[in-house]
Amino acid sequence: MFEAALKPDQMTRRHVQPDARVLHMLADALDVHLGLPDVRTIRAELDRLGRGRGSARLSAPLPGVRSLPQPGPGEAVLAGHRMLLDQGRLQEGDEALAGTRHPAPARLSAATAAEIGAADGDTLAVAGPRGEVRLPLRITEMPDRVVWLPLNTVGSGVAADTGAVPGDLVRIAPGSAGATGRDREEVEA
Repeated sequence: MFEAALKPDQMTRRHVQPDARVLHMLADALDVHLGLPDVRTIRAELDRLGRGRGSARLSAPLPGVRSLPQPGPGEAVLAGHRMLLDQGRLQEGDEALAGTRHPAPARLSAATAAEIGAADGDTLAVAGPRGEVRLPLRITEMPDRVVWLPLNTVGSGVAADTGAVPGDLVRIAPGSAGATGRDREEVEA
């Protein structure tokens, strides 16, 4: 437990909702009944749950938790996130904002790139169960056998085009010799 950071007499706005009320508003929006009508009940519930045991270790994996993927040669664990400016709809109609997008390359460690025979600036093909995406490659200091991709910068998005999501194993290879500068221009546009 801790004291409020801002006391009521220090607040510049008088309509700030208390944490308990915000929690209930979120629960109501999710159609969940918390059954915690006041702060005293909330504190009693927290006391009933007890303090966490941060040093305790689980003896067995939790149900539904996947084991870590073990990529082999030519494979990597997919990592990535959506870029602030990508193919999303937030910049539609604002050409100036959309024009500030910058190329978002695939990223591999130097060891992983060397393992598949790829070099910085090459096109990298990343394939999942449904298809593949191609992006310019940037060698980056990061864990080996992990490929980082911008998730909504090419095609219909990585998940739709490859059938893979972050945490899945994907196949990685240098882009074919037939890849053209046009492929790279489409990514950079």
